[in-house]
Amino acid sequence: MNRRRRVYEGKAKVLYEGPEPGTLIQHFKDDATAFNAKKHEVIDGKGVLNNRISEYIFQNLNDIGIPTHFIRRLNMREQLIREVEIIPLEVVVRNVAAGSLAKRLGLEEGTPLPRSIIEFYYKNNELGDPIVSEEHITAFGWASPQEIDDIMALAIRVNDFLTGLFLGVGIRLVDFKLETGRLWEGEMMRIVVADEISPDSCRLWDIKSKDKLDKDRFRQDMGGLVEAYTEVARRLGILSENENIITGGPRLVQ
Repeated sequence: MNRRRRVYEGKAKVLYEGPEPGTLIQHFKDDATAFNAKKHEVIDGKGVLNNRISEYIFQNLNDIGIPTHFIRRLNMREQLIREVEIIPLEVVVRNVAAGSLAKRLGLEEGTPLPRSIIEFYYKNNELGDPIVSEEHITAFGWASPQEIDDIMALAIRVNDFLTGLFLGVGIRLVDFKLETGRLWEGEMMRIVVADEISPDSCRLWDIKSKDKLDKDRFRQDMGGLVEAYTEVARRLGILSENENIITGGPRLVQ
């Protein structure tokens, strides 16, 4: 078997050279990190769950005409994706006060926001991914004004879709992180959704109990991360109801 060429390794994923030009293989690791990787742990089964949840969401986004880098799932941990030029911004869409927004503005966590708020963060681990304005983005050439408009339009559409998707299974979408990239097709370029959308990149609360079903369980030492992610997968119909998801790792519905 030929050794695959590793293109990039991040905190939770590895990118390998794809089978065709313009493609990559995205591998989901079991690593859990928080606070800019100051906290790190390997949690068995996490990568499998994130792969399948992200696959489900990205396929649905593709189906409703929201462009993404996702092509298809290859196996339990890997996806075939289109190679894109990642824009060095994390786009955070907030519907409810939580996390850094609650701390910065002195808001009680769980306070509904007057409207959805979009924030930009500069992707730079050494700097701790600082929050930036549109002025910063255009001044430093990370994205053009038109690209910012396109990114915000994508973020609003994704938020509308995810809010309805999770509401339908009894989950409140508090906030989520989005990454985007430039997809080149000949001389044409368009902005597409990239990276992943999973409980690693969303805050998800049970509507009735307000239990956290996302990576805050790891950040806040609550435990039960795999169980929470499994619950999200079950509600979305990715896992069957009678699975023993801890012993031997999660077995997923094909």
